[in-house]
Amino acid sequence: MSIRGKVFVITGGSSGLGKAMAVEMVNRGANVVINGRREQELAEAAKEIDPTGKQVRFVAGNVADPKIAQRLIDESLAQFGRVDTLVNNAGIFMSKPFTEYSEEDLATYLSTNVVGFFHVTQRAVAEMLKQGTGHIVTITTSLVDQPSASVPSVLASLTKGGLKSATKSLAIEYASRGIRVNAVSPGVIKTPMHPVEAHEALAKLHPMGRMGESHEIVEAVLYLDSANFVTGETLYVDGGQNAGH
Repeated sequence: MSIRGKVFVITGGSSGLGKAMAVEMVNRGANVVINGRREQELAEAAKEIDPTGKQVRFVAGNVADPKIAQRLIDESLAQFGRVDTLVNNAGIFMSKPFTEYSEEDLATYLSTNVVGFFHVTQRAVAEMLKQGTGHIVTITTSLVDQPSASVPSVLASLTKGGLKSATKSLAIEYASRGIRVNAVSPGVIKTPMHPVEAHEALAKLHPMGRMGESHEIVEAVLYLDSANFVTGETLYVDGGQNAGH
């Protein structure tokens, strides 16, 4: 299924998975609006994704701020006329023993992983309802379903687990109104977040014995975008982590 001419809004789009998604979508003829907190980095990413500037726009700022979330959707409407797919990719991950998380860690997790999701998704849904169609994909983590003693991450489970539940809830609420809602649950993916010297240890966390590649997550998002009879689904792209160890 072609995505040529479709409009994607991607949070966390200045690097890593978000940037990889934007590159592939532009290559396939889609229009993209990316968001990230650091304006210079975001502007540089936009130029790299589409040197012509015709298919990419960017909105800098934290989508946990309702004004930034609104600006992100408004930019998509102003430049491309609609919002076809929202990819909730922005998120943070910190592995710590439970008792070592600080109040600041908790606030940061909630702001990035939950509050930002709420504001931008709510505004995207409002526009999708006007259109009568739309798709939302949220990036979660397989640690929600298969915690690991070697990777203590209760705040990831607390926040991303909530997003997994919200995916099903939103899917059912809007199934009859043309909006689909799905999630992709990655394992550990090779991105700038993980230094090369950690790759060998991180590979061992997956039953398949390797880390994932960015393009494998991009392909999962594009599959869900084309699968018109799929909603409320979490697609695991994690080298078998969710199946067990």
